[in-house]
Amino acid sequence: MKAVVCKRYGPPEVLQIEDIEKPVPKDREVLIRVDATAVNSSDWYMRSAMRHGPLLFRALIRLFIGFRAPRNPVLGLVVAGEIEAVGKSVRRFRPGDRVFAFTGFHFGGYAEYTCLAETGVVMAPSRLSAEQAAAIPYGGLLALHYLNKARVRSGERVVVYGASGAVGTAAVQLAKHFGAEVTAVCSARNLALAKSLGADAVLDYTTEQAPSAGKHYDVFLDAVGKRKTSPVRAACLNALAPGLMDWVVARSTRPQAR
Repeated sequence: MKAVVCKRYGPPEVLQIEDIEKPVPKDREVLIRVDATAVNSSDWYMRSAMRHGPLLFRALIRLFIGFRAPRNPVLGLVVAGEIEAVGKSVRRFRPGDRVFAFTGFHFGGYAEYTCLAETGVVMAPSRLSAEQAAAIPYGGLLALHYLNKARVRSGERVVVYGASGAVGTAAVQLAKHFGAEVTAVCSARNLALAKSLGADAVLDYTTEQAPSAGKHYDVFLDAVGKRKTSPVRAACLNALAPGLMDWVVARSTRPQAR
């Protein structure tokens, strides 16, 4: 089968298309014919040998995926496709099922076929194309995790900083699904996209300096994570009351003002 392999860390040029052996599912695994995958920021981060971020974090990541090169040279964190074969102990799926999955450190998405444990695979909604399904697991799972961590409730005010990326677009839609009032922060060219996803208000981080006077937020979700910040990011954080904060999500402890 054809696969994109990464035999050493480095720039995009280290990725090469090669013929490799088609995998065979173990007892509790499924063999997926990959119809679509997606390239996301973590794929770039892994392929480039984690050249950015705290040194300790980069060292720990290499312990998981390989010190000098990825242990699994076929990268790719998400897949969408069709079950072609199942292991003898698999009960949840059968050949022909349309599925999607987040592969995690197993990788394997950049290939025509990949094997995954059945517990990490779910049925794909019939109304979604393979491309749409492949776009969900990475950003969708991260956004859902941090919105759940922030305990977002109906009627709260949520600001999503970096609302046009994989995590940000999912966060806008999920926060609206939870009943929140959402302010999306992104560049001017993506303001219309953010509005189309359900954002109640949008801010252009390249020009606007602050939210409206007197505006406050209950939850701030940073879907960018860069140390270098913008004035509008600082202004949105200042609109939070003191409370829980980490590098991705901050929650106000101010009583609701309605």
